[in-house]
Amino acid sequence: METVPFIPDSAPFTPEQRSWLNGFLAGWLSGANGTAPNGAVAAPAEAAKPLLILFGSQSGTAESIAKQVGKEASGKGYASRVVDLAKHETVDLQKESDVLVITSTWGEGDMPDNAQPFWERISSAEHPKLTNVRYSVLALGDKNYGDTFCQAGRLLDKRFEELGAARFRERIDCDVDYSTNLRSWLDGVWEKLASAPTPGAAAAPAPTPAAVASKAEAKAPEPYSRKNPFPARLLVNRKLNGAGSGKDTRHFEISLAGSGLTYEAGDALGVFPQNCPELVRDVLSVLGYSGDEAVPLPDGGSAPVREALQKNYDLRIPNTQLIQAVDSLKELTASDRKEDLKKWLWGREVIDVLAEAPKGSFPPAELVGFLRKLQPRLYSISSSPKAHPDEVHLTVARVGYDAHSRGRKGVCSTFLADRVTPDMPLPIFFQVSKHFRVPHNTDLPTIMVGPGTGIAPFRAFLEERQATGAKGKNWLFFGDQKASTDFLYQEQLMEMQSAGVLNRLDLAFSRDQAEKIYVQNRMLENGMELWKWLEEGAYFYVCGDASRMAKDVDLALHQVIETHGGMSAEAAAVYVAKLKSEKRYARDVY
Repeated sequence: METVPFIPDSAPFTPEQRSWLNGFLAGWLSGANGTAPNGAVAAPAEAAKPLLILFGSQSGTAESIAKQVGKEASGKGYASRVVDLAKHETVDLQKESDVLVITSTWGEGDMPDNAQPFWERISSAEHPKLTNVRYSVLALGDKNYGDTFCQAGRLLDKRFEELGAARFRERIDCDVDYSTNLRSWLDGVWEKLASAPTPGAAAAPAPTPAAVASKAEAKAPEPYSRKNPFPARLLVNRKLNGAGSGKDTRHFEISLAGSGLTYEAGDALGVFPQNCPELVRDVLSVLGYSGDEAVPLPDGGSAPVREALQKNYDLRIPNTQLIQAVDSLKELTASDRKEDLKKWLWGREVIDVLAEAPKGSFPPAELVGFLRKLQPRLYSISSSPKAHPDEVHLTVARVGYDAHSRGRKGVCSTFLADRVTPDMPLPIFFQVSKHFRVPHNTDLPTIMVGPGTGIAPFRAFLEERQATGAKGKNWLFFGDQKASTDFLYQEQLMEMQSAGVLNRLDLAFSRDQAEKIYVQNRMLENGMELWKWLEEGAYFYVCGDASRMAKDVDLALHQVIETHGGMSAEAAAVYVAKLKSEKRYARDVY
């Protein structure tokens, strides 16, 4: 019997909307009683097209994007699943059809911690082919890392191809400001999926009339976010180091009053900085600009070049295109001179490249085309909202040094330390770090390794554990240069020890003796006890430098497990991998 449509052609809908509504009603009625009201046989409901979204995330950005993509996919009618690559064993890739991979890169081109086991799995020579899979990769990175930019995404993209999967949308590599590239990639993904559906799968349904109508409704006020930062106020700017220290570490307290924003211990705070006015003045002088010349802004509109260089463009690391535009330097960009370019760039900034060019080489509007957009800086939060309602605290090392006859300054650290005043709006936003949380089971112990400013999230963890009355033991490994001047938060930590919140505190001050001692040395010295804590279910956390400290601590952890767990190197590696899969080994490294 022929199926009779329920929505007539005269109804005020587009043909696509009528088709979708007829299919929906037929499917719903079929599920209810098998027939339509007029006795016609109801059309079978169309199954939603499956879409697997995998993410590898170190700080939470890739995870947030993956969930955003999953939500958008569901809105388009796909049966989307968002899967953490740490749970890769729950997925049989050979049975998948369309797969999106979203991953960051950390350290020197490394896979995120949660993606490493998946990478080892698909890198195996025995891994089965994926000839039935279509895929696309979105890679996140930072161009400041040069050759390792987006390397994790590039490696995964190549491996899927080697396994016979079909790339249906070219990979896009995103710099720190990923919004434009993300939109471009997604638009391409939806277009390709819609134009070439997987054989046997139903096409994604058209939006419902209600969904179409809702787009015309007035939008609610936009909540504060990276795109709409909150204009906070700085309450406290206090130096933590004592007199005579070789460091300048600051404790900042920022008001959240009136923002409606919330965060958890372990999250990060994004701060939108401005460039140093003296640096902007020197750039204008080198170029011969008055400063009033109008230039385009990265997100549209225009402003005087002085304002644009201070608020909108990155004046720190020059890109290859700018170097190539200067005749005396362009030879350094040759493919066989990568090491020469790297050495030349050390300690140099955009102004050093511009100084090599004759005045007038770069008209103002052309110059900004060579510059990257000034990005926010992310800092590990050093407070618990339970201990400091309506406030967020940061622990930041002020960066300043001399190189090539110029004083160099950290963009955001000196902005916060030297130029932000209590009456000046400070644009901020929160970045969720779900991978870096205190244990949900408050009876479990924590082991925290955080030298220098790496102590930040662990001050927050300890405040959180104290505020919630957690019964689990807490052990902190902290280190810096000198105990007399660089024992950050000493008074508070001592009070926590006295209160029984901080059960163990092992210190490593590298310059208080002839032989330098670091946190990894203290771990090895206390290996037996550390092993016992791990066996009791302890969570192991690391925060700080990714290039050296985090790798040294990881090596020490393996050695402790081998020595005191009586394991081979291979068995210790399996033990550590299990810690990671159970989310008991987490790193907040940079």
